Amino acid sequence: MPHPLAHPLELLAPAKNADFGMEAIVHGADAVYIGGPAFGARANAGNSVADIARLSEFAHRYNARVLVALNTILKDEELETARRIAWECHDAGADALIIQDMGLLQLDLPPIQLHASTQTDIRSVDKARFLQDVGFSQIVLARELDLEQVRQIAAQTDIALEFFVHGALCVSYSGLCNISHAHTGRSANRGECSQACRLPYDLENEQGQIIASDKHLLSMKDNDQSANLLALAQAGISSFKIEGRLKDLSYVKNITAHYRTLLDGIMTEHPQFTRSSAGRSTFFFTPQPEKTFNRGATDYFVHGRGHSEVGAFDTPAFSGPAIGKVSRLGKGWFEVETAEALHNGDGLSYFDGHGELVGLRLNTAEKAGAAWRCTPNEVPEDLAVGTAIHRNRDQEFERILEKKSAERRVGISMVFAESGDGFALTLTDEAGVAVSVPLAHAREAAQNGERALAGLRENLAKLGNTQYVADGVELQLSQPWFLPAGAINALRREAVAALDAARAAAYQRPPRARPVEPPALYPEVELTYLGNVYNRKAREFYLKHGVELIAAAYEADEEKGAVSLMITKHCLRHSFNLCPKEVKGLKPDPLTLVNNGERLTLKFDCVKCEMHVVGKMKGNRSINLRVIQN
Repeated sequence: MPHPLAHPLELLAPAKNADFGMEAIVHGADAVYIGGPAFGARANAGNSVADIARLSEFAHRYNARVLVALNTILKDEELETARRIAWECHDAGADALIIQDMGLLQLDLPPIQLHASTQTDIRSVDKARFLQDVGFSQIVLARELDLEQVRQIAAQTDIALEFFVHGALCVSYSGLCNISHAHTGRSANRGECSQACRLPYDLENEQGQIIASDKHLLSMKDNDQSANLLALAQAGISSFKIEGRLKDLSYVKNITAHYRTLLDGIMTEHPQFTRSSAGRSTFFFTPQPEKTFNRGATDYFVHGRGHSEVGAFDTPAFSGPAIGKVSRLGKGWFEVETAEALHNGDGLSYFDGHGELVGLRLNTAEKAGAAWRCTPNEVPEDLAVGTAIHRNRDQEFERILEKKSAERRVGISMVFAESGDGFALTLTDEAGVAVSVPLAHAREAAQNGERALAGLRENLAKLGNTQYVADGVELQLSQPWFLPAGAINALRREAVAALDAARAAAYQRPPRARPVEPPALYPEVELTYLGNVYNRKAREFYLKHGVELIAAAYEADEEKGAVSLMITKHCLRHSFNLCPKEVKGLKPDPLTLVNNGERLTLKFDCVKCEMHVVGKMKGNRSINLRVIQN
């Protein structure tokens, strides 16, 4: 039995589309977040209203929630379309909208929960309490917070707190990165980030000396809070969010199953926590997060600066775990000495003499003593004996995930009892939703009572093609009766259909929170371009909440000079042992990032322990920035 005051924990998984969302739920997600038809912060991950309806119907079978991302900033002419989409998503069954643009709160929105997007940059108690007071029900805290900051926010608010626990890390505070718009006209706040943070840079000091050359200095390792879930829950986090609305299905399956397993273990040992949805997932594979796309692992700043390395300076791509070294080379083949089993179709990688990651796909892999003989399409000329080899695609693991890799069942109790004109079957689910279906049938004593009772239990528990599993079958009979298997099977199917309908009717979407009156005051009286105010309704919102000076969002193209294009807790002075707080005599003088002639000044706010990437808007927006999988 759960603790009487058990606190529900939610595993929140990404969904590129409805089918991915369904698989996330099957693999243990308590909620999924998905892009709607437009205005999501992943512009290439939009979905139709019909697909949101299909996903919602499936999710609600397990009391799981569907959250729709409507989290870009909006132009004036887009407000009405956004309002219409909000209503359509509500009517399709969605449980909440994830938003960034406060102008939406000035519109006639449907009675649906509002969640504050990561783009709202929530790092303080005042900001969290303000969002609570204006009608948000759940907020995602900034990834940069440590456990003590999370505790402080939880202690001084009454709102559900969400935290990213896995996946790609934006180097900038979310919502405060304008480098993409400055260089390409593609705004991160409008779902079109060009990912300048994944590019290689040189790092220069004021004297022009090169501190680092051709390194991905703004590229972060991937977030991995596997070891901190209990601490986060105890600090006040109730929703554990996995990044990845652009990731492939094997990532969604593997990572969701990994965190489901960890959270279930926490709930088993700590009964003050409980599941927030119904059912249990059974996995047909062992989750291994290191086998799906990642740039290495960091728990970022949860335990403070310096607890773990945060930068992925060598490559923004997936190198995979190191598995061994090249031991022999031949014509068209090479051998890797490794304890791992290799497979035809595996992807291997290594770093060449220039530090660039090189990938190979194996046509064949054959055991050769203590090594594996690998035959790719072509053996690179620079591959040498002693080269460290990584595997970034395990073909056998991927094939497992291509098949049915999990199932999820809701536990029910079954009671078969005598009634006035025959019998009745009562089904009760985990939440107490119950149905009772009668079976009019003459009572005829069974010739073999023991066999009759065993057959009755067996036929009642045949729930294999449904979403249910029998936690128990109770027979309340005065004696064994003869009952045809066909009659029992028909009764069971009728009862399951009735339970489906009753559970669907019992599901209640979470209510919309009401804003306080009089309107809460925003923590500041002035908003710079970093406030992301891009339309008249957003301006009206902040004026109503006490803001006196409101600058237009950077996307309005009014900031012509050099400004902070990115603000980050990641500090390159700290990374290269140039931190004035740690090395006496050093000054926090600016540094410069250089990429293909483009120069960005780094300025350091040592009081706040932040780095600002400073630059100005390019006139022609023609710089060619590569887009790399995030």
